[in-house]
Amino acid sequence: MATPNYNYEKRQRELAKKKKKEEKLRERDARKTSPDGEFGQNPDMNAEPDHSQNPDGVAPADNPDQV
Repeated sequence: MATPNYNYEKRQRELAKKKKKEEKLRERDARKTSPDGEFGQNPDMNAEPDHSQNPDGVAPADNPDQV
């Protein structure tokens, strides 16, 4: 039975990490140089939040005295 080559596996993990880091840096640079400065952002993030419910999930009463 063949023995595992740990050095090869470690090198592959290191190469994968390096590639991922380079991709992140490229994306960051693309965001900085894009004219909007909002490259890849979700357009719904700028929408107003819905305050029709309290944080506990209960709809607020019309009359605050009737809680």
